[in-house]
Amino acid sequence: MKESLKERPIVLGEYIIDTGATVRATASVFNISKSTVHKDVSKRLRRVDPILYDEVKTVLEINKAERHIRGGAATKRKFSKNK
Repeated sequence: MKESLKERPIVLGEYIIDTGATVRATASVFNISKSTVHKDVSKRLRRVDPILYDEVKTVLEINKAERHIRGGAATKRKFSKNK
C-alpha cells in the first residue's frame, strides 16, 4: 500500500473524531469524493489503525442515526426561504 494511502485514512479519521463531521462534510473540507472518504474510513482505516477505526465508526453511527433530523431541518430551511 502506498504511503499516502496509509496516512490519508488516519488524517480523515482524526478529523471526523475531532469535529464530529459527516462523510460528506469531510469530503468537502479535504476536496475529495465522499466515496473516497467512506472507503478510507471504513476499509483502509480498519487495516491501518483498528483503534481509531472503532472511534470513527462510533461517530459515523451517531451521524447516521441523526441523518433524518438534519434532512428535515434542511427541507424546512429550504421552504422557509421561499415564503
